[in-house]
Amino acid sequence: MSEVTQAALDARYTSVTVALRQRLLALAGQLFGATGTYRDADADAFVERVLPVVLGAQRQVGALTDAYLTQMVADMFGGAALARGVELPAALRGTPPEEVYRRPFVTVWTALSQGKPLAEAVRQGRDRLASIAATDLQLARREATRQSLAGDSRVQFYRRFLRGSGNCALCVIASTQRYRKERLMPIHPGCDCGTRPLAAGQDPGQIIDAGLLEDAHTAVAKATGQSDRGGRLPDYRDIIIDRHHGELGELLALRRHDFTGPKDIPGQ
Repeated sequence: MSEVTQAALDARYTSVTVALRQRLLALAGQLFGATGTYRDADADAFVERVLPVVLGAQRQVGALTDAYLTQMVADMFGGAALARGVELPAALRGTPPEEVYRRPFVTVWTALSQGKPLAEAVRQGRDRLASIAATDLQLARREATRQSLAGDSRVQFYRRFLRGSGNCALCVIASTQRYRKERLMPIHPGCDCGTRPLAAGQDPGQIIDAGLLEDAHTAVAKATGQSDRGGRLPDYRDIIIDRHHGELGELLALRRHDFTGPKDIPGQ
């Protein structure tokens, strides 16, 4: 495998997908800011305008991810880099996107009901919209990864590949482990981790990067006053776990993190 080629593929994929995310968030924010009075009719009009943009961006990131992974696998094993083709469902969350993209307006209405100024309520709604749209691109990338790698028997494992100028401790620890391709990559809001295939017959074992893992332990101990240096993933359950979210699937989270459910809705 050519490390130079692999690095170039990573850099190109990262550059293109980051630019795509930035364009999506900018356009979605512009559409949200142009809705006017933020009433029900404005929400309906916004959803009608923004959904084609979001779904188009998801398809783009799916195709880019498929092309990137097939090129990586071709570099590992030889042969032509022929994208397999992925089909992404519109409702990657399992919830109709029309419902999901009304939620920023619900955020605005809730803030106004709490006496917040309109400008602050709109800011909160825009922040929620950005989080929703960015997460939907993550979900598209994860599903495209699953489909792209599913039919290739040469790839049995993958690792999380850290991207960007900064990564949270959860991602850093997770990146030191190898995972079976059947397990969808856990995500969390703001995560920019990628997926790097590992070849069959070249299983490096559960721990891939012991040095980075030790550095992560040191950082966790410094920040929290505790760390487990046993050296295996089950020892980290008090620090990092997988949680299943009803819409998003597997997430990386700290044990103290919880998700809102039906019991948290007033009157339920």
